Amino acid sequence: MAKEGTRVDVGFVDEVESWKLDSRFFPSKVGGRPAWLHLSQLPSSKEMECEKCHEPCIFLCQVYAPIEIRDDCFHRTLFVFMCRNAKCYSSNDNSCFLVLRSQLRRQNEFYPFDPPEDSENWHPECKIDKWSDVCAACGNSGSSHCGRCKKVKYCSRNHQVLHWRDHHKQACTAGDHGNVIGKSSCLLPEYELIVEPEGDDAVDGVKSVDSDCDEDDDNDEAEKARLKEFENLQLEGKAGTFAEDDTVDADLLQMAAFDEDKIFKSFKTRIAYNPGQVLRYQQNGEPLWLSDDHRPSDADIPPCTHCGSPRVFEFQILPQLLNHLSLDNVDQSIDWGILVVYTCERSCTEGPAYKREFLWKQDINA
Repeated sequence: MAKEGTRVDVGFVDEVESWKLDSRFFPSKVGGRPAWLHLSQLPSSKEMECEKCHEPCIFLCQVYAPIEIRDDCFHRTLFVFMCRNAKCYSSNDNSCFLVLRSQLRRQNEFYPFDPPEDSENWHPECKIDKWSDVCAACGNSGSSHCGRCKKVKYCSRNHQVLHWRDHHKQACTAGDHGNVIGKSSCLLPEYELIVEPEGDDAVDGVKSVDSDCDEDDDNDEAEKARLKEFENLQLEGKAGTFAEDDTVDADLLQMAAFDEDKIFKSFKTRIAYNPGQVLRYQQNGEPLWLSDDHRPSDADIPPCTHCGSPRVFEFQILPQLLNHLSLDNVDQSIDWGILVVYTCERSCTEGPAYKREFLWKQDINA
C-alpha cells in the first residue's frame, strides 16, 4: 500500500485458487466469505444487519492495509459489507453498507510471527473455525444452528433457509458432515484484489485535462462576470425586468453543467489510464469525485466513535466493481457511483476487535 498521503494505489480483481484467500495469508479480496483478521470477537449478528431491512449484510470486499511502523497495526484490514436487497438502495444513501476495521500486533494469538509461505499446507490450523462459530451461508458470526444435525451454524433464519436449499439439505439428510459449508447463493463472486501503484501518467493526464478546461474558462470570463453581476442583483432584489430574461437562467444552468462536466471528465480521464481498476487507495489523501454534487463537508464525516479523533479518507470503491458481482436482476439492480471509506486518523486500539468506520456514497445524477 502507498504511504500515508503520498501516491495512489489502484486495485484490480483477479481469479486465484481459493486457499490463497484464507485469513492466514492476509489477503485483499472481493466477494466470497470474509477472511476475518481477528479470529475471535466477531461482530454480532445484530451489528451486521442492514439498517433498512434488518437482514444480514453480506461481504463485499476487504483491504489489507497494515501500518508497519506501528506494532499495534502490523496486521490491519478494512472490511466492507453490503445489503443484498436491491429495494433498500436509494440515491446517495449509505445505510445499506457498513465498514469494519481490525488490527493486530505482529506477535498475536492467531498467526505465526514469520511471514506466510505461498503454500496450501502452510499452517492450516490458522482458521476461523478454531476460534469462532460462523454462518455457513455468509461467513458472519453464527449464533444459531441446524435443528437436525446441530453441526452447522447460521446468523439468521433467512440464511439458514437459503443454505438448506443451496447445500445443506442433501448433506444433512445423508449424514455427510465432512463439508458443512458448501456453496451459498447469497455470496458474491470471489476474487483476489491486487493492488499496485497508479503511475505518474494518470496524474499528468488529469493535469492536462484541467489545463484545457482552464483555457475555456479564460475565454468565458466576460460572460461569467455578467452572470455574477446578475446573481448579485437578484440577491439584492434589484434585477428588475432583467429577471424575466429566460436566456440568463439558461446560461447559468449551462455554466453549472460545464463545471460538472469538468469534474466528471477528470474522473474518466484518470480512470482510463488504469482500465479495469475497481478500487483506489490513498490513506489521508483525497477521493476522486464524480462531481461536485453530494460531496461531504467536514461536519458530514463523524469522528471515531471510540477515541473521538477525526476520520480521514483511506480508499474508495469504483462503479467498475459492479461488473464483476452479478448483482443485476429483472426487477431491480444494486448500483453506486463511488463508495468512499473514511477511517480513524489514529487507527486507534480502543473499543472492540472490529471497529465501525464510515462510508460515503456518491451517485451519478440522472
